[in-house]
Amino acid sequence: MLTCIIRYQIDPTKKTCFEQYARNWGQAIPRCGADLIGYYAPCEGSTTLAYGIYNIASLAAYERYRARLTEDPLGRENYEFAQREKFLLREDRTFLTLASAPHGTGT
Repeated sequence: MLTCIIRYQIDPTKKTCFEQYARNWGQAIPRCGADLIGYYAPCEGSTTLAYGIYNIASLAAYERYRARLTEDPLGRENYEFAQREKFLLREDRTFLTLASAPHGTGT
């Protein structure tokens, strides 16, 4: 299992655009095959950092998921929305594996 963490730098004057973008992914991502943990918008501290986090079985599954996402009507609409509104200034993806499992087994 892989966890994809997307780190966004957003325009702080367009936070509501990012929140709409996040809600749209909340529908499209699970439908296209990834286990969405959530999208997170700035609250305190930084006004420009936001995150999207989801689990996917493997890099091969990720490639299939991305193909489905580009075919999904809401996925396409969301990509276009981001390009049109220009609220995403930077987007970086990192794939991680859980290293601390099992949790809470110490004495």
